[in-house]
Amino acid sequence: MWHVIWHAILDSLKVLLFAFVLYFILSFFKNKISNLLKKHKKSSPIVSSFAGLIPQCGISVMASDLYIKRHISMGCIIAVFFSCSDEALPIIFTSGNYIYGILLLIIKFVGGFIIGYIVDLFIKRDLEPIENTLTLEHCAHKKKMHHHVIHPLVHALNIFVYVLVVNLLFGIIIYYVGQDNIISFLSNNEILSPLLCVLVGLIPNCASSVLISELFVIGGIPFGALLAGLCVNAGLGLIYLFKNRNSTKDLLYIFIILATTSLLFGYVTMLIENLI
Repeated sequence: MWHVIWHAILDSLKVLLFAFVLYFILSFFKNKISNLLKKHKKSSPIVSSFAGLIPQCGISVMASDLYIKRHISMGCIIAVFFSCSDEALPIIFTSGNYIYGILLLIIKFVGGFIIGYIVDLFIKRDLEPIENTLTLEHCAHKKKMHHHVIHPLVHALNIFVYVLVVNLLFGIIIYYVGQDNIISFLSNNEILSPLLCVLVGLIPNCASSVLISELFVIGGIPFGALLAGLCVNAGLGLIYLFKNRNSTKDLLYIFIILATTSLLFGYVTMLIENLI
């Protein structure tokens, strides 16, 4: 049990460090980034999909936070969620499955920004200036230390506390259910494996991507199931979005689009595998 607690703390500290660095950087460029996203809406899903490829669960949390503050569109956050893979990439590449790893990256990247473009085409969302509750005049009266260090640190600590609670909760669940039991259940239901992997991928914890990846490495599931599970797996992004939801309808749209497209990509890929 102690190793579960230790890993939860360690994973959360990684998110804390990542969040602080990101918000520290954003404190210098936030207004420019907001204007850039507004002026280059055509390329923002591509940038978002590329950012999601970074193997770090903090990416999806940051994307959710930016979406809540209306810095990015719905297409952008879906692109991030679809393309992110958490710890899956290191596991796949270190196991020697280089071709599948590269293929996974390509499909998730291309699929992410295509879906993002389609979503933004049909679902419009106006972006507001970053930190629109603070005007430039107000910020000018704040000390640089507070604006560039204290504020990003406080924001990162808030995310850290929430991520730690979630990591502990699901780490304990996986500990008592048993990783071997989950792997055995998935490997014995190959036809339903994409659907089952999607359900596992929806677990808001980095461990879900690890489970799916390890199962693929040992030959327990086909590549299509791996793809389905990792495309829907947004780490802590979805649950962080749910916690801070401003629009239940938006959250429902994101969930349905992400789950549906992940299943579609998974089953189509598995069909191609069987034909080949």
